[in-house]
Amino acid sequence: MLRHLPKVANENVLVGFDTSDDAGVYRLSPECALVQTVDFFTPIVDDPFTYGAIAAANSLSDVYAMGGRPLTALSLVAYPGKGDLDVLEQILQGGSSKMQEAGCPVIGGHSVNDEEIKFGYAVTGVVHPERVWTNAGARAGDELLFTKRIGTGVIATALKRGVAKTEDVADAIGSMLMLNQGAAEALEGLTVHACTDITGFGLIGHAREIAEASGVTLEIEASRVPLLAGALDYSRQGAIAGGLKNNQEFASCDVDMAAAVSPELEALMYDPQTSGGLLIAVPAADAALLRERFPAAVRIGRVTGRGQKRIRIL
Repeated sequence: MLRHLPKVANENVLVGFDTSDDAGVYRLSPECALVQTVDFFTPIVDDPFTYGAIAAANSLSDVYAMGGRPLTALSLVAYPGKGDLDVLEQILQGGSSKMQEAGCPVIGGHSVNDEEIKFGYAVTGVVHPERVWTNAGARAGDELLFTKRIGTGVIATALKRGVAKTEDVADAIGSMLMLNQGAAEALEGLTVHACTDITGFGLIGHAREIAEASGVTLEIEASRVPLLAGALDYSRQGAIAGGLKNNQEFASCDVDMAAAVSPELEALMYDPQTSGGLLIAVPAADAALLRERFPAAVRIGRVTGRGQKRIRIL
């Protein structure tokens, strides 16, 4: 649909929607640019406070993925007019707590009467115009590092079906609540050729965006991709959300999948994530430094010259 929208030429728009990046970037001065993003979704967990906090962490993530620092946020609320207002207050409190952790004040928002609950934020941040991280700069020879584990989609589906273990749900929630702030700060001073956060399109979907925008192929070693506890088991049990199937139908034509990768692990490569980690393309020397500074960052592959397919799963 975006291809049919008119593009307005503006020399201060440093990043628009044409490369499917995480946020828009608009230059205010030679030293400062705005980073703008918006994200909201339906409840992913039962506890309203936790849901609000996860929604906030997810919304902030796009600013960190661009190398920016969040400044302010506006809340977006869809809630039934006859709903329990104590539940809504808990959602807002959860979101506020995570925004406070990020040092990002909530300065307003908008709400609508809707039978289906939705919550999130529009976040504005700042970044130096010459230090913006996009998904379009990955180079052959770069290493690919990933900063969280995947599997939130299948675990959320298992939770809805009543088959998820309490400890597995807690592990997934802990991951979704963790801000990408620490990973972004660990990248300061390093050469970042490309960066994106892994969210709704899954690991392969967002990796494909880097490959397409950068004109390269990304090789990902499936055995190196870190998984949340229980994720592989729930994938084997068929806890597959519709979003995973949509991701696979859309992107699989551009993926060279090794025969040795099991169907269950292959499914997780497409699993839609909520508040996922950063996927980063950096030179080898900087990859080593990042792993020292942020041990959770795992090398999962490398960047090569453009091949027949944009993604190779080994």
